[in-house]
This record gives sequence, structure tokens and C-alpha cells, in this order.
Amino acid sequence: MDKKRTIQTPYVTGREESGWKVLSSEYVARRPWHTVRKECLQLPNGNQVPEYYVLEYPDWVNTIAITLEGEFVMIRQYRHGLGVTAYELCAGVCEENETPLESAQRELWEETGYGGGEWREFMVVSANPGSQNNLTHCFLATGVERMSSQHLEATESITVHLLSLEEVKTLLQADAIPQALNAAPLWKYMAENRLI
Repeated sequence: MDKKRTIQTPYVTGREESGWKVLSSEYVARRPWHTVRKECLQLPNGNQVPEYYVLEYPDWVNTIAITLEGEFVMIRQYRHGLGVTAYELCAGVCEENETPLESAQRELWEETGYGGGEWREFMVVSANPGSQNNLTHCFLATGVERMSSQHLEATESITVHLLSLEEVKTLLQADAIPQALNAAPLWKYMAENRLI
């Protein structure tokens, strides 16, 4: 069964307070990128949901990386689900033996060759808390510099782009960053800095 975790804010409460009871649980698929758990649930009012599906993933990371010159380090890659190539933040999987920060720093270096600078966790979001069990840890890295070339995996085809603040704002306003887990921290960055 998945590990339980709670986003710690006064507005989000944990599963232990929900009153939902798991009556049975079984895996219907266990593949590296497709793990599905089927559960029979009892709701607080006594009603049952005989088939509730949960998609299990490791936690994810992404990074708003800004160079010393104030440029945003963005990537472009093809996404087969939508059939589009779009701008994105550098992102990836949080490995078991790494903290989210270590995973974010590794992913930025592997995908872009950039690193260094000052890092902080910027926000934690869920892609879909109704059916997914993982969180995305979003980081803000300022003052990053090019340290090496890319170190891509055999299945990755990623190009690196340095965009100005105005270019990123234009992409956001045109809904040209379709990945919600990328758009959310960028919109938060713009709002907190009163840039839009």
C-alpha cells in the first residue's frame, strides 16, 4: 500500500481524518510507469465505492531556474499524450535515495547542464489528489550557471532555451505552457513578485 503523506498547511487535512475506510485493496497493474491499485471503500455515511482506482507514482520535482543574468532556463520536448512539443520547466522523478532538493538539482544538471545558485522549495502541489498518490516539489533556483553539457537518457530529446521574463509571461498568458505542474509555480512566481 502507498505511503500516506499530507501537505502541511492549515487548509489541507490528512486521510486519517476523512472517515473513508479501505475494505479491500489489490494491484491491477504494476509496471515501472503504470502502477494501479483498486480499492473497495466505505464512506463515512456507510455507502460503498466498490471500485476506486489509485495511480501510484514516486514524487516528482521541477525547478524554476533563473540565471545570474535573469534568464529563465526552460526546456522544450515532445509530449506524446497531447502530441505537442512545448516549453516546460526542468522536471523529473524524485529518486528513492535522494531528497527532493537533490533530485531537482540532479535533474536540472542532467537535462540542461545548469547548476549552482541559491535553491529553495517554492511550493508543493498534487497533479490530481483524487486519483494519484504523489506530490510534486517545485523549487526556485536563482543565480544558476551553465556548468556542463546535457546528460540525457537514451529516451530523452530535450532542447534548452534561455527565455526572458517577458517571454515567459507571454507563454503563460497565451496558455502555451500546457503542463499544469509547470504553469502553477510560474504563475505563483509572477504573482508573488507582482510581475503580472
